[in-house]
Amino acid sequence: MISLIFPTYNEESNLAELYKRLRETTSRLTAHTFEFIFVDDASTDQTPEILKVLHQKDERVKMIRFARNCGSHAALSAGLHHCKGESAIVLAADLQDPPELIGRLLEAWQQGAKIVWGARSKREGETASTTFLSKTYYRTMNWLTSVKMPPSGADVFLADRSVIEAFKQVTEKHTSIFMTLAWLGFRQTTIYYVKQARFSGRSKWTVRKKIKLTIDSLLAFSDVFVRYMSFLGFFTAVLGFIYAAHVLWTFIHGSPVEGWSSLMVAILVIGGVQMMMCGVLGEYLWRTFDESRRRPRYIIEYKIE
Repeated sequence: MISLIFPTYNEESNLAELYKRLRETTSRLTAHTFEFIFVDDASTDQTPEILKVLHQKDERVKMIRFARNCGSHAALSAGLHHCKGESAIVLAADLQDPPELIGRLLEAWQQGAKIVWGARSKREGETASTTFLSKTYYRTMNWLTSVKMPPSGADVFLADRSVIEAFKQVTEKHTSIFMTLAWLGFRQTTIYYVKQARFSGRSKWTVRKKIKLTIDSLLAFSDVFVRYMSFLGFFTAVLGFIYAAHVLWTFIHGSPVEGWSSLMVAILVIGGVQMMMCGVLGEYLWRTFDESRRRPRYIIEYKIE
């Protein structure tokens, strides 16, 4: 059996078309059986009710309903923890990732890959700034961390059962599911597809969520901040000694530095660097504290299986 996982949040206008295309696609893949797992991230529209109706029509449709909004990565985690298939495929419920991609992902899996990434060769319906920021994110992650992802980014993936079982051992909350899977290792391959425009509605992936994901990814998989803090501290200290030597030199030669401007510049620069370092340490400290509380990443209100 193959598990198809869909994080959903207020997707009432997309579900009928998504189910129709899923049914058409899976009917052609007769060598496999499927389960459709919809993880509802506490939607406020009719999404849960529509999924209940679909379940009554088709027992392959299953739903996990969160008690509160926990985010798409928490929904992905829940789907992977509860799926029963030999492999699991994650797709967007807004049809930006075409269900027709399932066959190609399975093909690559059957050729021996344990993780198959679906990378975008082209994006439809997205602004140039959105495309640029997405590419910048993945290139930055590849540069600053030891985890390698497709440079153009991946929103779709297939994970083998062995990968899923390994993923279940990871208990971190402040992390990227995609980078965690890549970090696990296993044999990986990439296929390319055209990311389509949303079938209906607006994206729930806000700038705030993107910034949080970037910070989580960097802090979880890179030590660059801690290392650069040491370098920056050393560099600032060297500048301080150079400036002190300059002041002493001018004083000896009878033309001491006058006024408060130079002193204030030095204080503000050093103070700003120290505050920045304290902020980075605070981010690490908060994440360490939050992980130590061992609160669940998501709360399930109910399941329909």
